[in-house]
Amino acid sequence: MTMAGDQKPVVCFGEMLLRLSPPIGVPLSRTGSLDLAVGGAEANVAIALSGLGRPSRMLTVLPDNALGRRAIASLGEAGVDTGYIRHARGRLGLYFFEPPSGPIGGRVTYDRANSAFANARGSDLDFTGALDGAGLLHLSGITPSLGPAGSDLALAAVAAAKIAGVPVCFDGNYRANLWVSWDSNPREILTRLVGDATILIGNHRDISLLLGKTFSGESPDRRREAAEAAFVAFPRLQVIASTARHVESATAQRLAGRVDSRDDHWQTHEVRIDPVVDRIGTGDAFAAGVVFRWLDGGNARAMAETGLALAAIKHGIIGDSLCVTRDELDAFDPTGADVSR
Repeated sequence: MTMAGDQKPVVCFGEMLLRLSPPIGVPLSRTGSLDLAVGGAEANVAIALSGLGRPSRMLTVLPDNALGRRAIASLGEAGVDTGYIRHARGRLGLYFFEPPSGPIGGRVTYDRANSAFANARGSDLDFTGALDGAGLLHLSGITPSLGPAGSDLALAAVAAAKIAGVPVCFDGNYRANLWVSWDSNPREILTRLVGDATILIGNHRDISLLLGKTFSGESPDRRREAAEAAFVAFPRLQVIASTARHVESATAQRLAGRVDSRDDHWQTHEVRIDPVVDRIGTGDAFAAGVVFRWLDGGNARAMAETGLALAAIKHGIIGDSLCVTRDELDAFDPTGADVSR
């Protein structure tokens, strides 16, 4: 196994948030207490990769206050490089997560407008320095959905990666409520970003949005059809990864992973997860698994199965992020093993 010091780091670029959650079974409107966790799609990927031994750097903008320092501490605890985080006036974005309870599904309420990150400009960030010697840039569709400034930031990051010769992993992470909050054209912006990506984390519905063509059905054949259409439309794209989720209830779900490359594809068997302790961040864990294996030269099967394993593990961990070691990943039993002694 290659030592971490010999590996090129992954640069994860995006907004960090604080997640505040009432106790299970207590509505946000009635709660008297809130648990705090640090979140953010790209930060979740950085933490997961660092735990597995792959160096990662976080590139973001945070306020220079106690909450910003708490966000940095969460990255430092996982071993993520925080040297390229910049500070600016403003606030740290928040979101409130009400966990599922009985027949009531989980609910998210955002409070992230006018955050330090959302108001940042490309000149506030050292893209060139952060990407120096990097093996991959990872970002998501959440950044461009924040508004014109967010779109400019995402496009600037991808342009800098292109100049530096660093491949891009783009996670669609489509958030309709964020896009409709401003006069946006998500198809145009996302098409530009995916056009420079090597890896796309997204399913046939994301591809439908990009291409303006419907790919109906959930069968493997239909997913392959969507992937092949995307490969034709985006010549730089080499890998498309996605999950297929079947929801039995808020706390019992089935999950499979899929990876398509230009000449190969693999779809895993479903893993049944019961109980689901925390679904938030499971897609980021999947993305981290795909990236981890891709960087090691893994094939479609290795990427899909590792992504699924990390996503399944994350369902059992409270909070946004997952930090497990390589040994814990290798020892994972998706059937639910007995106590390890």
